Amino acid sequence: MSKHILVVDDDNILRNSLAVGLRRADFKVITAQSAEEADEILSRVYVDAIVLDRMMDGMDGLTFLKQIRLRGNSTPVIMLTALSGAENAIDGLSGGANDYMAKPFQLQELVLRLNNITKTVQKTNNSFGLIFADGEFFIKSDDDQNKLLSLSTEEKKLLQNLTNPVGNVVSATPMVAKRLRNKINGVLSDIDIITVRGMGYKIVKNKQ
Repeated sequence: MSKHILVVDDDNILRNSLAVGLRRADFKVITAQSAEEADEILSRVYVDAIVLDRMMDGMDGLTFLKQIRLRGNSTPVIMLTALSGAENAIDGLSGGANDYMAKPFQLQELVLRLNNITKTVQKTNNSFGLIFADGEFFIKSDDDQNKLLSLSTEEKKLLQNLTNPVGNVVSATPMVAKRLRNKINGVLSDIDIITVRGMGYKIVKNKQ
């Protein structure tokens, strides 16, 4: 299954070149020329990873990364930068990047690193009975015939942020939260999505 990658860079030539190269490597690519545009895209589209330039006009990449991490967005990020030195790598990784690459770089290396951070790893939370794999949520069953939980892009994004890690308080529109709650309640009676007043929503295990 092809992975969805968001490339964020204000250099038109590099951004377009990366998009072409990554598509040839079997990724599905969305591009943004600014952090502000990327933020708008993430509000409505699920992606498996972000390739993010650090130095951009307007909001810089590191500030953008810190902001989405504070909102509970855990999408893997590879940060690109022309800044050298260990201290800059430390800044990027401390700000929430999963990987850090200095420019110039080889496309093949970026592809390998993207494949590494987007590996299909089943994330199971036994206390909640959910499995996240290949960008989808499944209901865990004892016979391993795990059932797909049919979610819209917005619902999937909300559930991913609620469960990675469990305990996150996540902002969302009431309509999306209500739809997700109804779908969860329909298949898993032991968990619920509750409102945290003035903050957002949280997934919890019901008391038996």
